[in-house]
Amino acid sequence: MSDLPEGYTAPRSILITGCSSGIGAEAAHILRGRNWRVIPTARKQEDVDRLAALGFEALRLDYEDPSSIRASVDAALSLTEGKLDAVFNNGAYAVPGALEDIPTDALRALFEANFIGWHDLTRQVIPAMRANRSGRIVQCSSVLGFVALKFRGAYTASKFAVEAYTDTLRQELKGSGLHVSLIEPGPIDTRFTQNTLANFDRWIGEEGLKSSVFAETYKKRRVRMESGEPGPFKLPAGSVVKRLIHAVEAKRPKARYHVTVPTTVMAAAKRVLPTGLLDTFCIRAADAEE
Repeated sequence: MSDLPEGYTAPRSILITGCSSGIGAEAAHILRGRNWRVIPTARKQEDVDRLAALGFEALRLDYEDPSSIRASVDAALSLTEGKLDAVFNNGAYAVPGALEDIPTDALRALFEANFIGWHDLTRQVIPAMRANRSGRIVQCSSVLGFVALKFRGAYTASKFAVEAYTDTLRQELKGSGLHVSLIEPGPIDTRFTQNTLANFDRWIGEEGLKSSVFAETYKKRRVRMESGEPGPFKLPAGSVVKRLIHAVEAKRPKARYHVTVPTTVMAAAKRVLPTGLLDTFCIRAADAEE
């Protein structure tokens, strides 16, 4: 006889990336409170250790390190006895700047972290989900996954790729018992901006400023970003987690979840405006932040 109480239901399990802070960290805490067995990952070992100290079965996963992806998948499947119920691809970063100023190596590294690594992780969990004939794959995209804004081209390109990838995967998995969803946030109150500035310094920096025709624009944007002003439409990370909950718990999850007013507005503009007017609308939206 089982020692488990009558009516006991084992927690569903989810692997979440990018849990050092922001959306990933919030998702880990909230889903654990909803009786999920949360396996959070982070790129830096110190963040993994901090999550472990909070009682999580934390793993190190760096999308730019294929061996860490393989090790994390193996560990997660071992912990769940091959029954991983969901994966939330969330970890990503931006390298701001005009496309002509972004070094090719920067774009290559960003795509490895924001897209190639997501594919690597996703295709490694699919076989176990297929074997169980169930699973949820949720991708944290962005409003910049379907509209482009200047000086965000590298990040936008990676998110457009995620959107196309996810739409294709959803079609290919139809009827398998696996469901695939996109969450498309606008501005969210996380450390994303601070990390973005660090990446600008790494890849463009003072030398890049000297040769860029956009040097003055970069300086103005930096002042605004360093001010830490939240902006009128910025929402807390929990607003994204609400959509994640529906994506992994609902009987019929949606293909797309819009988060924040700017995402809803941009989605409508994308549908109704001709290209020229949409470009003007997007340019003005970007200029309003300078």
